[in-house]
Amino acid sequence: MIIEPIAYYHSPLKGKFGLPRQAGLAPGLLGEVRFVPPYNAEEAVRGLEEFDYCWLIWGFSMRADSNSALTVRPPRLGGNKRVGVFASRSPFRPNGLGLSCVRVESVSGGVLRVSGADLADGTPIYDVKPYIEYSDSRPGAGSGFVDASPWEPLEVHIPQETALQLGPELAETLVQLLSQDPRPAYHHDAQRVYGIVLSGFEIKFRVDGEQVFVLSAEKC
Repeated sequence: MIIEPIAYYHSPLKGKFGLPRQAGLAPGLLGEVRFVPPYNAEEAVRGLEEFDYCWLIWGFSMRADSNSALTVRPPRLGGNKRVGVFASRSPFRPNGLGLSCVRVESVSGGVLRVSGADLADGTPIYDVKPYIEYSDSRPGAGSGFVDASPWEPLEVHIPQETALQLGPELAETLVQLLSQDPRPAYHHDAQRVYGIVLSGFEIKFRVDGEQVFVLSAEKC
């Protein structure tokens, strides 16, 4: 089967470093699904604005084309324990397809505006489907090793001057992103400085224990 992108995702977060680990963990992160012809016509998205959420089926475009490993090391397990690739959401998969549930903010012409996506800028979108609560939701469902490995968000400290520079909405989005500890599981050097580009700002930060310290935010 050959599939072609019907759209591409555009995000204020440039690059894959700092992306939310799962969809919905950074609800303040806004982005756009921009459809390509002929799917950028009103007919293709008619009625989608009536749904609160939708599913995006997309491709891991920033990784190798294929991966045949049968096991992976999830960050939730500290990067030290292996589980089967099909028991994980690792990007290193046989076919490199991703699935994300995102909030529908608006639909206009050939653009679907969403929030809470965990996609990198430029990600190809292969399909869009509405989220339907009665069939898609499974309250109380067990989540395997995720349930057994509770995760607590980190405490994020942003200097007042930097927060004013970013503005309240962008500062809150930054807190949502950094609280998830975007570092690889094998990076735990409290002196190491990391950087992400968000909405035209190059933001530097470091992580010490359970706390994140924003060091600077420069226009780029």
